[in-house]
Amino acid sequence: MSVGLKWSFAPGTNLLSSFGAKIERESKLKLNDFAKELRSFQSVDMSGRNFGDEGLFFLAESLAYNQTAEEVSFAANGITADGIKAFDGVLQSNIALRSLNLSGNSIGDEGVKCLCDILVNNSGIQKLQLSSSSFGDEGAKAIAEMLKKNSTLRIIELNNNLIDYSGFSGLAGAILENKTILSMHLNGNYGGPLGAAALGKGLEGNKSLRELYLQGNSIGDEGVRALMAGLATHKGKLTALDLANNSISAKGAFHVAEYVKKSKSLLWISLYMNDIGDEGAERMADALKQNRSVTNVDLGGNDIHAKGITEIAQVLKDNSVITALEIGYNPIGPDGAKALAEVLKFHGSVKDLMLGWCQIGPSGAEYIADMLKYNSTISSLDLRANGLRDEGAICLARSLKVVNEALTSLNLGFNEIRDEGAFSIAQALKANEDVRLSSLNLMNNFLTKLGQSAITDASDHVYEMNEKELNVVF
Repeated sequence: MSVGLKWSFAPGTNLLSSFGAKIERESKLKLNDFAKELRSFQSVDMSGRNFGDEGLFFLAESLAYNQTAEEVSFAANGITADGIKAFDGVLQSNIALRSLNLSGNSIGDEGVKCLCDILVNNSGIQKLQLSSSSFGDEGAKAIAEMLKKNSTLRIIELNNNLIDYSGFSGLAGAILENKTILSMHLNGNYGGPLGAAALGKGLEGNKSLRELYLQGNSIGDEGVRALMAGLATHKGKLTALDLANNSISAKGAFHVAEYVKKSKSLLWISLYMNDIGDEGAERMADALKQNRSVTNVDLGGNDIHAKGITEIAQVLKDNSVITALEIGYNPIGPDGAKALAEVLKFHGSVKDLMLGWCQIGPSGAEYIADMLKYNSTISSLDLRANGLRDEGAICLARSLKVVNEALTSLNLGFNEIRDEGAFSIAQALKANEDVRLSSLNLMNNFLTKLGQSAITDASDHVYEMNEKELNVVF
């Protein structure tokens, strides 16, 4: 009990006032600590501390004339439009801050407008994060106006907001005029075909943009056609393009493929969770046969079967550029696994191969295991949820016995593997003196304590033999 607290019998009367004072004292002390952090460290993460608008007003002062903090995150703190006013007079005088994260605060259109007025003349901040900030077209237009005048921002993240066609149209106008923005994240908005077309128009006259993220914008085939037309005349060097989850069919894949064919700068392309099917996969394969820049391809979740994957596999015969290939969530089956394995045995430069949820089964695992005996590039292999069971695990274990210099990470989660499979993997790990594996994932299988302890023993053995940590997840 704190000294001098008088108890009265009316329930809660004194209790509440002293409790309130205590809370206030504690939060003041906490905020003082936060303020110290801001003044002491280069990178400060204050996300999820729930200090709200009042807290921000207290903390903002620590940013004025602050020469130390370069990256600050105030994400998810219950800040509203009112709180944003705390930055006025602060961000104008701060030249050290390079990155500001305000994501996950419902600042809405009003808050965004207020922030943009403040940032128009800021010459320090290069990365601004406003994802999940509950703003729509008006906020996007305010950002667009700010981008026309601000020449410092390089990266802007506006994911998961309510930006519709007119907001996209505003941003498209901004990239026509802005010469310095490199990366624009608009995932999870409502751009639609018209928004994509507007961006396409903006890109025709833009030279600076390097990365464009448009996941989950219901762009569709028409929108993709217009966007690709704009990108085709874009004078800049686009390196990353995210078109995941946009209801794109084989028709839209045709336009993407035409662009990929000609691009000399693109490194990363994602068509994850669309519906391009085998026909679309064939189109993309054609394009990738001619392209010599793309290193990272994501075609996951596109209803691609063995037929389509066979075409993609052929690309790897004489392509030494692609290092990461995501094919997960496609029903390629054992035949698809076979087609891939036959090529990857002696060809390609793939380091990361993702084949989760591909229905390859034990016989598919046999082809993959055989390939691993010869392949010298794959370092990370994801085979989650393929119904491999013990038969598949035993096949893979045989390959783990053979010296494989490359493979460091193997994911076998969700594969109905029981103790028998675990025992054979454990034996293989013990038998191979030079095992390079540093990560083995066996989550959500059917191992008992026996199977688990066999694997744990094996990983201890690996450590004793060559002092390499093998991290196992059950």
